[in-house]
Amino acid sequence: MYHRKYLFALESVLGGGSLALALVTLVWKDWIEIVFGVDPDQGSGSFEWLVVAVLLALALICGIAAVVEWQRLHPA
Repeated sequence: MYHRKYLFALESVLGGGSLALALVTLVWKDWIEIVFGVDPDQGSGSFEWLVVAVLLALALICGIAAVVEWQRLHPA
């Protein structure tokens, strides 16, 4: 039972973090270039859209998994 609580917490934190990074990327598009010092798409913005799509998909998957885990922990 305890491992399910940790799994729920991990899924929640990972999903929330992914969503937060996706929102940061939408608002501040050049943070990747500033933080990592690289410009993988030479200023076109396509890499940022890919990052947003991947992070949103990860947030959605983790959110669904967390809901399923919560339902397992608290049956009706």
